[in-house]
Amino acid sequence: MSIVVTGGAGFIGSCVVAKLNQLGREDIYIVDNVNTSEKWMNLRNKKYIRYYHKDEFLEELDYLEGIEAIVHLGACSATTEQDFDYLYRNNFLYSTTLYEYAREHQISFLYASSAATYGDGELGFDDKMDYRKLLPLNRYGYSKQLFDEWEGKQKEKPRQVVGMKFFNVYGPNEYAKGSMASMIFHGYKQVKENGCIKLFKSYKEGFEDGKQLRDFVYVKDICDAIIFFLENNGVSGLFNLGTGHADSFYNLAESVFIALDLEPKIEFIEMPEVLRGKYQYFTEAKMDKLREAGFTKHFYDLRKGTIDYVQNYLDQGFKVW
Repeated sequence: MSIVVTGGAGFIGSCVVAKLNQLGREDIYIVDNVNTSEKWMNLRNKKYIRYYHKDEFLEELDYLEGIEAIVHLGACSATTEQDFDYLYRNNFLYSTTLYEYAREHQISFLYASSAATYGDGELGFDDKMDYRKLLPLNRYGYSKQLFDEWEGKQKEKPRQVVGMKFFNVYGPNEYAKGSMASMIFHGYKQVKENGCIKLFKSYKEGFEDGKQLRDFVYVKDICDAIIFFLENNGVSGLFNLGTGHADSFYNLAESVFIALDLEPKIEFIEMPEVLRGKYQYFTEAKMDKLREAGFTKHFYDLRKGTIDYVQNYLDQGFKVW
């Protein structure tokens, strides 16, 4: 039996492969679009059966045997992507094709939704709510919302279906994400380059500069949750994957300096106009649903996760997990 991990050369996907390898699993098909990117670096220390380009994989899928689960993490995850037709093809149509394969073969289908589906957060961040009422703020979030809604309408389903609403994930192997990498990654680079971390000013009453709040979740916790789902195929549903605790960008920046044993130096800069009307000032995942499903592991808090990431990966020459 084997596991398909789409986006397997990317940030979260390659970490999932690392976790599977740690558990002795090497029967893995990796699907991605590495091309000329540096994502190939995330594969050098991994054990797997074969790598497929994402377009090639759909052509070969019907010829593969013994697949027990598809962990579908591959997508365009840029919240600033403006080409909706590309997002629709890549994030929605590709997902429906894999879903239909999982349904036909009655295997597990785990897929990446996103906290971006919650929009401005006016309706809260509760994975027990009626997700059909959500209004994402950007095209990326909407492409994820479309699939959540499509999946919810399916009367016949795969053996197991788990949608995962990732909040602000950070950690090793995100090095090729460019501007979409975490603020911890960018903050570390800023400290090394000029000794200072720059944070956006606030444009909303009630939030001080740098005190915008996010649910920052360490990628190692994400991997543990995914393994939990794979080991408990009786669990299905749409789940938040955050920590359940919001923290500020200011505390994040401080944590980077603490990890480097340096005095904090933080400056505040103007937020680009294009972001101001679509900026989330608060996200915090409700985590009761995952706990009720049987997941008991404690999550890293922001300080401990940042220290582990900075000291054991970023400050080790951007070590790959």
